[in-house]
Amino acid sequence: MSKSVPPPPGIYAPTVLFFDEDEDFDVPAIKAHILRLAQAGVTGIVVQGSTGEAHHLSHEERKQAITLTRETLDENGYKNIIIIAGCGAPSARESKKLCADAKEAGANFAIVLTPSVWAKRMSRDAILAFHRDVADHSPLPYLIYNYPSVTAGINLESDIILELSDHPNIVGTKLSCGSIGKLHRLTSAKPSSEFATLAGTSDVLLQGLLSGSAGVISALPNIVPKLHMVLYKLYQEGKIDQAMDLQAQLGQGEYAASKLGGISAIKTLISQNFGYGKEYVRAPLRSVTAEQLRGPYYDKLVELMTLEKSTP
Repeated sequence: MSKSVPPPPGIYAPTVLFFDEDEDFDVPAIKAHILRLAQAGVTGIVVQGSTGEAHHLSHEERKQAITLTRETLDENGYKNIIIIAGCGAPSARESKKLCADAKEAGANFAIVLTPSVWAKRMSRDAILAFHRDVADHSPLPYLIYNYPSVTAGINLESDIILELSDHPNIVGTKLSCGSIGKLHRLTSAKPSSEFATLAGTSDVLLQGLLSGSAGVISALPNIVPKLHMVLYKLYQEGKIDQAMDLQAQLGQGEYAASKLGGISAIKTLISQNFGYGKEYVRAPLRSVTAEQLRGPYYDKLVELMTLEKSTP
């Protein structure tokens, strides 16, 4: 097997998925959101990730979410925008099926969490075997998703990720653990042209770029995608002081969004400020209504969204 090519560096938005009051897909809102992100200039879109409530979706709904995303992008002249599909599942068998489904639905890459139902059985050897097995069978280039908060505390060490990076179809990783040390160890061993190490939070977007990352996959671009693109451009132009000022604001925004209620709060903020979608999420998540959004965290996000709306 020849070595697969990693995704291009840049800003990737793991999209929220809008539902109606019956928890069915709100297709017009989903498409409006994809189009706004594309118009903001994001490099790629991550579908059915943790922000997209992947574990609340059936297999057919996962395929539908990817198809809707690809169709919306293609119909509006954004065929160049990358789609990364979340294909994590409790078993290798199911992850392989999700990777095949993602390819059929129009995704460009797969990203896979380490299974965690049997967390105490996930030894180093079990982790290596799982990712290699699924990557062997994936028709899409494969990224490793390290997110201890949703994998029962399993936190992949840099040595494990580097060992997996030698696999010909494993082309990158998303680090939602937030460790800049781990990120730097990976990028110093393998540049982004060989293996795409992506930060997993806007808290450390610029810090990651300065350490050689391939960019970020972060929930905050759902709200303020243009500001992320501005920061990325400032970094590319070497305007680090200006980029650091904006990084401080994005770091505050990331924290504020998490304190307000995460996924549902993001949906409610989008509905309030950009004119599409509702706050509905699938249980056990709880909806955050507009009336619940108040206080200093909300004020910080309003400040950021005002800046977003004034950005060309």
